[in-house]
Amino acid sequence: MIEAVLFDLDGTLADTAPDLGGALNRLLIEQGRSTVDMAHARKLTSSGARGMIQAGFGITPEHPEYSQLQIRFLDLYEEAVCVDTRLFAGMAELLDELESRRMKWGIVTNKATRFTLPLVETLGVRTRAACVVSGDTTSRLKPAPDSLLHASREIGIPPPNCLYVGDDLRDIQAARAAGMPVLAAAYGYLGDGDQPERWGADALIATPLEILNYLA
Repeated sequence: MIEAVLFDLDGTLADTAPDLGGALNRLLIEQGRSTVDMAHARKLTSSGARGMIQAGFGITPEHPEYSQLQIRFLDLYEEAVCVDTRLFAGMAELLDELESRRMKWGIVTNKATRFTLPLVETLGVRTRAACVVSGDTTSRLKPAPDSLLHASREIGIPPPNCLYVGDDLRDIQAARAAGMPVLAAAYGYLGDGDQPERWGADALIATPLEILNYLA
């Protein structure tokens, strides 16, 4: 029986692409480059700074210029971390329904604490969440199961009774490794060229409210 729902943040709980993309375009302008179309950058949003820099500059972490671009990108993002970010349509209603059922819910993200906490505070969900586990809360990021197992211990509910919801292959892999049932959020970012129906999730959901169908 599902007793709690845990959410990835970027692309699952909230649409953070506008602010991540905004930071990317400010960085591109600083570097004398043309800005990118947000539709192009959006699908790489779940990969954070790595995905954004790849979208804007076409380079990976192995490139000698990557480190400095990453540092500046993160500084720019921190300056405006929750300006145009919003909960996905239907998410506010879902959280209200979970709380009306006295069901715990929380956030497990690879996003660093310096961005996660101000963001969820501005969205008005920090004190409502039973846990907020960031990318630097544990020693390993998803797809390792560490952060999900940490969340399970923090809220006092065994992994098999926690439903995880995410929009990236790493989310499904982490949940499987943690022994949690898992849904893939087809309304999210889904990565570049990935096929979520092949990720091995228990189901794909098109809207947040569909999660209610899997709580029995």
